[in-house]
Amino acid sequence: MKTKEDFLNGQILLIDKPLEWSSFQAVNALKWAIRKKFDLKKIKIGHAGTLDPLATGLLIICTGKFTKKIPELQGQIKEYTGTFTLGATTPSYDLETEVDQTYPTEHLTQNIIKEATKEFLGEIEQVPPIFSALKKDGKRLYELAREGKEVDIKSRKITITEFEITRIQLPEVDFRVVCSKGTYIRSLAHDFGKSLKTGAHLSALRRTKIGDFNVNNATTPMDFKENL
Repeated sequence: MKTKEDFLNGQILLIDKPLEWSSFQAVNALKWAIRKKFDLKKIKIGHAGTLDPLATGLLIICTGKFTKKIPELQGQIKEYTGTFTLGATTPSYDLETEVDQTYPTEHLTQNIIKEATKEFLGEIEQVPPIFSALKKDGKRLYELAREGKEVDIKSRKITITEFEITRIQLPEVDFRVVCSKGTYIRSLAHDFGKSLKTGAHLSALRRTKIGDFNVNNATTPMDFKENL
């Protein structure tokens, strides 16, 4: 059983973030559970890398003195699995917004789809999605996007070490990606669609690993509360 001192001195907690929860909500749920259990006025707590509400999977949460480890943990390589839906795009590159354009997919074969992954291996330039929490002139990009403003977003260098297609059932394509910090899988979906001469958006995403940490060893916020 963990004690109050354990959490204050520092813990690394592996959480399996539920669908539609924000990363902030997951951190908050743990914070309140720990404070209530040990009657604490406050405790330092934070996460090492945001997951979108529409994604599930591994969220590393640090408490107490271990919050100092957050930058180092954020820099670790990450593994994701999920689904691209081909033949349609959305402004947010995922299901947060409605489909805005559709494209033909008749020309696609299993071989064409699998071969296209090679274009994205190694160090590449990627443009983050307009619907992201990055800031420009002090405002978050998604705020500007919702106001309908045109924004010039600079590309950034990212590294993709592994990119494999694990299932093809058009229009759906399942994938597994191992990538560096700062990679947007939504942008990868969008760019992958372009390279296939069609459109694509991200329709499911799960973070399975961060460095040596695996989602198989994670617990949900609800289970964490119960087992405290």
